[in-house]
Amino acid sequence: MPDRPLITVVVPCLNEEACLPLLVDRLVPVLEPLGTWEVLFVDDGSTDGTLAALRSLHARDPRLHFLSLSRNFGHEAATTAGMAHARGQWVALIDADLQDPPEVLTALLARGAEGFDVVTARRRARSGERLSKRLTSALFYRAMTLLVDDFELPLDTGDFRVLSRKAVDGFLRMPERNRFVRGMIAWSGYPTAEVTYERDARAAGETKYGPLQLAALALDAVIGFSTVPLRISSWLGISITALAAVGAIVVVVQRLFLDLDIEGYAFQTVSMLVLGGVQLVMLGVLGEYVGRIYDEVKRRPLYLVAEASTPEKPADPG
Repeated sequence: MPDRPLITVVVPCLNEEACLPLLVDRLVPVLEPLGTWEVLFVDDGSTDGTLAALRSLHARDPRLHFLSLSRNFGHEAATTAGMAHARGQWVALIDADLQDPPEVLTALLARGAEGFDVVTARRRARSGERLSKRLTSALFYRAMTLLVDDFELPLDTGDFRVLSRKAVDGFLRMPERNRFVRGMIAWSGYPTAEVTYERDARAAGETKYGPLQLAALALDAVIGFSTVPLRISSWLGISITALAAVGAIVVVVQRLFLDLDIEGYAFQTVSMLVLGGVQLVMLGVLGEYVGRIYDEVKRRPLYLVAEASTPEKPADPG
């Protein structure tokens, strides 16, 4: 980086006590040749010794800062908190588990210096992950390309990326409470490049994203960036109504003009159950959108900070 700007690395943490020393040992040697830097760890309500480890790291090296949130607000909120407090002209996002190699940051920053405001890290391979997770992840990204019309979500990318100060400031202007960070960054439309890499296995500890957490994140992504589920519900309702109208006409013709007795209680029962099920699904889809509207109008903060290693007050992230 020719002008040696300040680089802030944001690291969300949840029960990553075992990974933190390993991460610092690999991250600091990568950052040292790049000039002025700081690392901002965001403790998202950990219940192990993560916060104590962060205090110790900060005492050893003042460039290793930390925020401790008052409780677990979720990975997306923790990432937002880190970006809101980041002071760098370049801000890098990386998880603490070392699945995303810190050494790739050099290539990401080099691409940013070419004039890109966002540089994403695209996974070429994913070591140590179950086949089911790799398949569902690939399916999710490709499904999102079909569901979202107004922007393109980069394929096979997580939150591991580098953003310019302009891209960070643009992200912080987005006030929504149910957040999908990588989608919000893609929506902003700033010039974007990518670097491919091989994702490693987790260095220690256990993943915090089980099937339920991944499903919830996918639901936030779909509801937050697409109205296609509502359109599907509408077209499904129209189709069932049309089918029912045709069936009613057939029954009337058979009874009035052909003098046929109409039987079929089993068919009638199944039809009622199918219709009731479809109605409940449609109400559930509508309820998801209404629930998110309810979250937005409450205007509660995204997170609350219980402890911080620096006194600076950040800009309001919305």
